[in-house]
Amino acid sequence: MIITLTLNPALDKTIEINDFQVNHVNRVSSIRLDPGGKGINVSKVVHSLGGKSKALGVLAGSTGKFIEDKLDILEIENEFIFTDGETRTNIKVVDKEKGTNTDINEKGPDIDIQVLEEIAYKIIDNTSIADILVLSGSVPGNVDSGIYYDLIESAKKKGIKTILDADGALLEKGIEAGPYLIKPNIHELERLYDRKITSPMEAIDLGKKFFEKGIEMVVISLGSEGAIFMTKEKTALVKGLKVDVISTVGAGDSMVGALALGIEKSFDFEELIRLATATSAASVMTSGTEPGDMKVIEELSEKIVFSYL
Repeated sequence: MIITLTLNPALDKTIEINDFQVNHVNRVSSIRLDPGGKGINVSKVVHSLGGKSKALGVLAGSTGKFIEDKLDILEIENEFIFTDGETRTNIKVVDKEKGTNTDINEKGPDIDIQVLEEIAYKIIDNTSIADILVLSGSVPGNVDSGIYYDLIESAKKKGIKTILDADGALLEKGIEAGPYLIKPNIHELERLYDRKITSPMEAIDLGKKFFEKGIEMVVISLGSEGAIFMTKEKTALVKGLKVDVISTVGAGDSMVGALALGIEKSFDFEELIRLATATSAASVMTSGTEPGDMKVIEELSEKIVFSYL
């Protein structure tokens, strides 16, 4: 099973506005509500791909109850701890006319230390050596940035493979614990190394440094330009697929979900590339954080072009 953790979940409210104008009254053409947060998005993708996933995390208030109920309707196994406050709402403004996606993300409530300890216990209690643990996304402001490091360390002691998809200090510290796989995008990699990356080869050179930490696989997303897939033995540069973009929200999470499922099923390197790239591309063809259609994913997987470096 694939276990996901979302410490800072959100209700994703996707608003479509044609010709969005700053400092003007804008008319909404459509609204979509989705349970969100990176871990939850990963669980949705795994479920849509036919895999089994369990979403863990913290929810609060009526918004949190909405998210839990929605996951139940989607038949995605979940176990959340409810705390004080209100789960945040993230607003995604999509302007199809201009081809823009604007995110307005709330901070989210703090987590009591006892709740955090209970979550850590649930993670270890819910996982076994055959499981994949996905740690992704932001954390509440009062949670130490070493939280993913601690959880990776605990999981590794049980022989559990971990996938880390985070930014800033969460990524920097988490890497030191040596997760099985990390998936930074190019901007996260630039922030990590505090430098501008001007070419895929430069990104590859930086990516190779992660193997010194005990990391087995590195996937660097290049946005519409594609992605870099790396192990100690192989490096592949994947060209971006040209698709009709509706919303880019959740594209990275879709890739992580596909990677998790592929690892769980022991896919080879090329199978992993095709599934992850196609699943990510298919997700941008849908509204909000809705996973891509399986038929579309299968069609796109046959169009993927990559080269070994």
